[in-house]
Amino acid sequence: MKRWLPLLGLPLVLATTLAAGDSSVTAEEGQKAFVTVARVLQSPRCMNCHPAGDAPLQTDRSRPHTMNIRRASVAAGLSCQACHRERNSEAIGVSGGPPGAPSWGLPPEETPMVFQGRSLPALCAQLKDPEQNGHRSLDDLLEHVGHDPLVLWGWQPGGNRSRPPVSHDAFVGAFRAWVRSGGACPP
Repeated sequence: MKRWLPLLGLPLVLATTLAAGDSSVTAEEGQKAFVTVARVLQSPRCMNCHPAGDAPLQTDRSRPHTMNIRRASVAAGLSCQACHRERNSEAIGVSGGPPGAPSWGLPPEETPMVFQGRSLPALCAQLKDPEQNGHRSLDDLLEHVGHDPLVLWGWQPGGNRSRPPVSHDAFVGAFRAWVRSGGACPP
């Protein structure tokens, strides 16, 4: 009888295997893991900076940015860091001000990595496509979601901001399982 890893729907044996660095993850296990990955990527903490359009979104309702910011704003010289500093405004005593983390910004126009409104197969295919993901390998993407300070901010967003639907450890575990399956996409 298999025991299951909570939240991921992965066998406990798989969690142990992944911790040991073994790459024997079946396509079915990778597809299940990707469902968890997608739940996080399509939550407001990620999706708001990976919108379908050229304007970042705000709040858990994913409303258009109040300052009418667009990708063209960055091209015109208005960096996201003009308002979004290295840390949240609450950290310097400004309640309700802009959130902040190192390197705050939208993905580049050439590779916007849209998470909003994508089906699971389309989101999966986009993540795997180097032409759409900034020429990153699956292992590069795993490193990004595991260690990038802006990604990590999502799990400690401060203020009254919500967190992604699973812990960062569970997300990275699911992402690792998906990578070790060769990036198996749901049908």
